[in-house]
Amino acid sequence: MVVTNKTPVTYRDKLPDEVDVVVIGAGIIGISIAYFLGRQGKSVLVCEKGRVAGEQSCRNWGWVRQQGRDSSELPIMKESLQIWKRLSSEIGEDLGFHQGGCLYLADNDHQQHENESWLSVAREHELDTQLLTANETARLLGQEQARWKGALYTPSDGRAEPFIAVPKLARAAKKLGVRIIENCAVRALDISAGKISGVITEQGRVRARQVVSAAGAWSSLLAGYHNIVLPQLRVKNCVARTSRVDGFFSGNAVSDKIAFRRRQDGGYTVALADHMTHHIVPDSFRYLPKFIPLMKKSLKDISLRIDESFFSDYGRRKSWNEEKISPFERNRILDPKPDPELHRKLRQRLSDYVPALAKVTFLESWAGMIETSPDVLPIISKVDNLLGLIIVAGLSGHGFGIGPGIGRVVADMAADRPTGHDLTRFRLSRFHDGSPIIPGPSL
Repeated sequence: MVVTNKTPVTYRDKLPDEVDVVVIGAGIIGISIAYFLGRQGKSVLVCEKGRVAGEQSCRNWGWVRQQGRDSSELPIMKESLQIWKRLSSEIGEDLGFHQGGCLYLADNDHQQHENESWLSVAREHELDTQLLTANETARLLGQEQARWKGALYTPSDGRAEPFIAVPKLARAAKKLGVRIIENCAVRALDISAGKISGVITEQGRVRARQVVSAAGAWSSLLAGYHNIVLPQLRVKNCVARTSRVDGFFSGNAVSDKIAFRRRQDGGYTVALADHMTHHIVPDSFRYLPKFIPLMKKSLKDISLRIDESFFSDYGRRKSWNEEKISPFERNRILDPKPDPELHRKLRQRLSDYVPALAKVTFLESWAGMIETSPDVLPIISKVDNLLGLIIVAGLSGHGFGIGPGIGRVVADMAADRPTGHDLTRFRLSRFHDGSPIIPGPSL
């Protein structure tokens, strides 16, 4: 179900000489931006080094949630939920969107207290979030006995199918006149007199007054080539999908050990909620001071490893010739292997915590690289010293659900229209102007 280097190329548009906006990256963020720019009648080129939704945009959990987010994200997320609700009818394509609610399950009193503490954020933003008792949680999950201390529950939250939704939204963008080219890496930005004049791709140059970098896990590398410091690290998360299970909870749920959500095909996407891997690379040391607050908060859930990726990443950091093959072409799609013990660990966790799914068949498993910012909040920012460049990065595993909302916002930024939201919290300069780095919610 996930996209790999073996997935056939779908989009082969001819490289234009000039467009209004170039979008770098065809994940949920880049495609959403292009879609909303297309609706404005702008000429848009999306350059994708690999495939549409090839990396984390087809490998994520598929949650469309308001619950648990940082307060600064919620205005855009609330708008994004409304976009998701109308998007299928708007484009005439089924995106697998369903509002089945979101549960944060508490295994003890401390976790339930943490759930309760978020209710003030929910009330501030007028969400339908509620705190469930042990018995209410059991009834919602269809369990005869109360397994959990309770839960935080937002009925209006939803889900969609990543590997379906993003490609279908790309098709909708195409119908609006957006050009999309796969296997077309942007090697560098084209800069004249301190401002954007276009991009340099592996197929040639394209003129544009506005460029949006939505390059996901590759954002820091591209920015660094132009001496823009964008602190970003990657963690690997493993996921599996199951065969069909009837009569069980139809929404999203997570505890501190296990995560699961109903799929459109009747199966479940399942993952270990406390098992992520960070492969140590040169950037791990380069950005360490900025990530220390996040490490103190989340280190117990992250395994640290050092392997050959340290040396391959070191090689990428060297300057490259814009007229020759770049690092982006040498690795079209980040396709890490899942943990070989994944199925055994999942089976044990499901048996311990979700008996209804304990004997389910695993049909497929995969891994994805989640790019994260030091405070686990998005970067949605113009670049102060480079007119015409907008960077969208640091979605930190939260990008799928909020993607359409950010797409609308950034499309208006690129068109010099009011965005309707205060984006101060998401400025890139917060990591360089002495502001304290305070991590938001990490799930």
